[in-house]
Amino acid sequence: MSYDYQIAVIGGGSGGLTVAAGAASFGASVALIERKSELGGDCLHYGCMPSKAMIEAAREVHQAGQYSDFTESDYDRLFTSAMERVAEAVQDVQNHDSKDRFIKLGIDIYEAEAQFIDEHTLRVGEETISAKRFVIATGSSPMVPPIQGIDSIDYITNESIFSLRKRPASLGVIGGGIIGSELAQAMSRLGVEVTVVEGGQQILAKEDKEIAELAEGLLSEEMNVITGAKVDRLESTNEGVKINYTMDGSTNSLNVEKLLVATGRKANIDGLGLEQAGVETSNGSIAVDAAMRTTQRHIYAVGDCNGSMPFTHVAGMEGKIAVSNAVFGLSRKASYERVPWVVYTAPEIYHLGLTEEEAKDQYGEKLLTFKTKLADNDRFMAERHTEGLVKVLTTNRGRIVGAHAIGEGAGEWMQEIGTVQALNKKFQAISNIIHPYPAKNNAVSQTADLYWREKLFDSSLNEALKWYVRKFR
Repeated sequence: MSYDYQIAVIGGGSGGLTVAAGAASFGASVALIERKSELGGDCLHYGCMPSKAMIEAAREVHQAGQYSDFTESDYDRLFTSAMERVAEAVQDVQNHDSKDRFIKLGIDIYEAEAQFIDEHTLRVGEETISAKRFVIATGSSPMVPPIQGIDSIDYITNESIFSLRKRPASLGVIGGGIIGSELAQAMSRLGVEVTVVEGGQQILAKEDKEIAELAEGLLSEEMNVITGAKVDRLESTNEGVKINYTMDGSTNSLNVEKLLVATGRKANIDGLGLEQAGVETSNGSIAVDAAMRTTQRHIYAVGDCNGSMPFTHVAGMEGKIAVSNAVFGLSRKASYERVPWVVYTAPEIYHLGLTEEEAKDQYGEKLLTFKTKLADNDRFMAERHTEGLVKVLTTNRGRIVGAHAIGEGAGEWMQEIGTVQALNKKFQAISNIIHPYPAKNNAVSQTADLYWREKLFDSSLNEALKWYVRKFR
């Protein structure tokens, strides 16, 4: 049977663009379907790019504010300037992901909604196209919880917050995960009174508990953080929004000008007609195996829509796997044990592998934990950024099973551990690498030195070595 295309990619975000460009580069005929007018997906328009641009602008305002007393009008001006800067950053990246780049690769781009008619056919707007294989990369969107009154108020999400040009006096944030924490701190630094309302007992629930507790303490110095609070009802007021919540059995309320809902993400799979293609779902996402195949072997799903890990770099990794499997018929499999992520608060949080709690459950007495406080590192002492911690978890032979840190720029200098793990090297190998003094990653080598201290200097073998030196040297 002949098809219009060898591969049809649904979704023009990070995962979809990786697949489309890769497949076209290998000579496949490719259709790329994106329902929005521009390529780039959530990361470019509502996620990574605008949030990091705003975080950087907010950092600069925060630093300047330590040496100047800003007035309310100063903050109004700085807020507007910061948000305009965000828009400029998004446009710069958008130019890199322009349609022309993909058209030059020979890719046919369709700007329309896509829906499966059957397992090899799509309705794309007013057209119908067929493909031998498909890759679904439709991403995710903000999940809005069914809170009483939410449909009657004017709230914002990460998809609309970057459209603000006028500084709100106050902001309530429902949800203390990565998105909520990053945006809350940035808004606080831009002169907004921020209160985070989190249902769990701590914010950043997916992080190592010790790291999250330290982060919560530091963030609480810049904004209000309320944990263990259940939002019961939302009301529209003349001034904005009233948040009614229950905490420790008592009813409380909070009035804010703007409300940011940051309670997680949901896969964008509604309207795709997956059932008509025989593609099954699980827990609201497309079910895939380790090779990124759905329940139909010629249909793959990558990125947020498959419910794996909601990060751009993961979508890119999965996209590369899908390309090799779909184009060349390979069976490469995704592994998430070595995938790090970073929370871009200040200070940053680095996360790789298991948390200490998870590692204890899995390895028990075979687990070794090594920690270094940044207060014990010369570079961080010199720069007065001593609030932080490095924590590395290994087996008793030094195999890295988890690495976590909170500190200034942790997302950069901690990646050394991720590289060592990816190369199948043991943690103690870092001790043999000469680090320039006083680079920040000396905190990593300091932590690696602890392995030898525990395994050698604090062991019975050390006593034997001491005896040998005294007796024969």
